[in-house]
Amino acid sequence: MELRQLEYFVAVVEERSFTRAAQRERVAQPAVSAQIQRLERQVGQPLVTRSRGDVRLTQAGAAMLPHARAALGAVRAARQAVDEVANLVRGTVAIGTVTLHPVDVARLMAEFHGAHPGVEISLRTDTSDVLLAELAGGSLDAAIVSLAVDETPAGIDCVVITDEIIEPAVSVSHPLRTRRALSLPQLCEHPLISLPSGTGLRSRLDTACAAAGLRPRVAFEASSPAEVAELARHGLGVAILPRSMARNTAGLHAMRLTPRLRGRLVWAWRRDATSPAARLFCALASRSLRGAPPADPE
Repeated sequence: MELRQLEYFVAVVEERSFTRAAQRERVAQPAVSAQIQRLERQVGQPLVTRSRGDVRLTQAGAAMLPHARAALGAVRAARQAVDEVANLVRGTVAIGTVTLHPVDVARLMAEFHGAHPGVEISLRTDTSDVLLAELAGGSLDAAIVSLAVDETPAGIDCVVITDEIIEPAVSVSHPLRTRRALSLPQLCEHPLISLPSGTGLRSRLDTACAAAGLRPRVAFEASSPAEVAELARHGLGVAILPRSMARNTAGLHAMRLTPRLRGRLVWAWRRDATSPAARLFCALASRSLRGAPPADPE
């Protein structure tokens, strides 16, 4: 009986799918199936049943599961104890980010890798809503996400990266080019260009509109603020952007919005993180970000 077989068995049970278990373990699906079959031959009993894409434990599998988890936990504890004695850190760190942020994540990864070469670091991008869900679920150790000014999810600690006002912006040939300010109802009268649902900027807009009983007319969506700005420069509507981009992009005219909307980009991590590697990486990132730029002046 091999540790790899136990790892695959636990992954199949927790994911209730051979395909998802293979993705989690970063191997091909046939490799997972083959190892589970070998394990079943060794114990002399089927451990799982497969039907209509669902995987369920047999009675023998249910009996084996707690022992498999205990064995894997003991191995992890043994490795951690040895690493601590040898002053080494191994393991994995999973990081997620939104598409646009000012953090030099590559530099942080390189600095951490230089000190802890035994740690594998993964990096992916998605919307804030998805990243926060994965952070809460434990599949991410840390993430750069957008939060409302008064929002901090339970069980999450964070360091503020930016705290910025959100403003509408139009092309210099747009009919609104002479306006200095718009109210939220006035904004909703025009076709808007925004990031997709689930992103921080869009969530701030949707929340404010819902509270006011308004429905924004989002005519175009783009995956990054830079693409939103580019669509606005071509006269396709009113862009919803961070103030720094709205006011500093050539060919755009920015306006104040009332009531004022603002959002934060934060470095967020799980408060109960148990991985030594994740704790060390988050500590490094936190130290680096303590000198982040101040919030926009009111």
